[in-house]
Amino acid sequence: MTTPQTTATDVNQPTLQPAAPTGRRLSLPVLLLVIAGALALTSLVRLITGADGITNVSQMSTALQLAVPIGLAGLGGLWAERAGVVNIGLEGMMILGTWFGAWAGFQWGPWTGVLVGIIGGALGGLLHAIVTVTFNVNHIVSGVAINILALGATRYLAPLAFEGEPGGSAKQSPAVDSLGHFTVPGLSDVLSDLNGQGWFLVSDIAGLLGGLVTNVSWLTLIAVALVPATWWILWRTPFGLRLRSCGENPVAAESLGVNVYKYKYLAVIISGGLAGLGGVFLSLVANPFYLEGQTSGRGYIGLAAMIFGNWMPGGLAIGAGLFGYTDSLNLRGGAANVHALLLLGALLLLAGAIWFAVRKAYVKAAVTVAVGALVFAWYAGTDEVPNQVVSATPYVVTLVVLALSAQRLRMPKADGLPYRKGQGK
Repeated sequence: MTTPQTTATDVNQPTLQPAAPTGRRLSLPVLLLVIAGALALTSLVRLITGADGITNVSQMSTALQLAVPIGLAGLGGLWAERAGVVNIGLEGMMILGTWFGAWAGFQWGPWTGVLVGIIGGALGGLLHAIVTVTFNVNHIVSGVAINILALGATRYLAPLAFEGEPGGSAKQSPAVDSLGHFTVPGLSDVLSDLNGQGWFLVSDIAGLLGGLVTNVSWLTLIAVALVPATWWILWRTPFGLRLRSCGENPVAAESLGVNVYKYKYLAVIISGGLAGLGGVFLSLVANPFYLEGQTSGRGYIGLAAMIFGNWMPGGLAIGAGLFGYTDSLNLRGGAANVHALLLLGALLLLAGAIWFAVRKAYVKAAVTVAVGALVFAWYAGTDEVPNQVVSATPYVVTLVVLALSAQRLRMPKADGLPYRKGQGK
């Protein structure tokens, strides 16, 4: 019987396996149980308040449409940061996507606009890669500069391209033809009928599912498919392992023959292309034209969704859906729905306090109960909330969610750190 020989090379040989995340990660059954509990509480709030709009098919359809550009921007941030490059420039890359998508779509058709918009965002990503990877400029500074540059470039180009055209102006492009929508026949009607019954939980689930199969853009279908595609590429292929190793330990990756610069460049260019696709969605689907300022900070919210999702595609999708839903409150009965959600917030805070008490974190439990009592007092003492609160809801939810999820987050170890070829020698 022989024993395995261990050499110095074996001991010192670095590996491409990323370090295990710290802290607990929710298993799929637990996550599904949490989602089911949140739906049950939402249904209870709907029955108590009579705010049927918080889970109807139209609300969910709007929420999906608003979640898609946030999710695409978040996916872009995920690709870049998994390779170790912080991409604050997502907002600017989305702006480039909106302008190039509408410009090309107006001239050569909407699908050409999709392709050109992706290229426009990818060009922003390429610029970010050159500045941060090749010249080692601070990633935050580069991203902010790209946001300013993209805004200035589109403001300069819009009058040249759109003024004098029918329906065009210095701040708006002419209308672009639709990419088309689809509705699943039969199923959409059944779910809409169930949603209209007002039953506990069943009608709310029907409203959620109905929003996914009613009047859905083909670009939405592509965007949803990109979430599992990203997971499979980054976590189930050698290419994805090498790319993630550049964000965890680029020195070890280089010692094993990985071209770190190449993978960082590819990741950031793909990041820009995905953000550009999110911009295309805004200018071809959400609105059939380019409009100055139409990104409205969605690139930053996409970055927040990525962080909320712990740099994972599935968590990112949940975060994008949450932010898209709160954003949709502005468009459909916002004041009444936000007022009803105050009660939901109070109940969720009560559940959180019970959770802290079970874990013997009594100080956190007491603080959570106090905040929940204030929220409930706000709900009980008013009949509606000011419009300013409705408009601020997506951004407030962004801050609250990030604050509550901060303890379980684990970013790639080399994310944002400068790297020079051969620095490990």
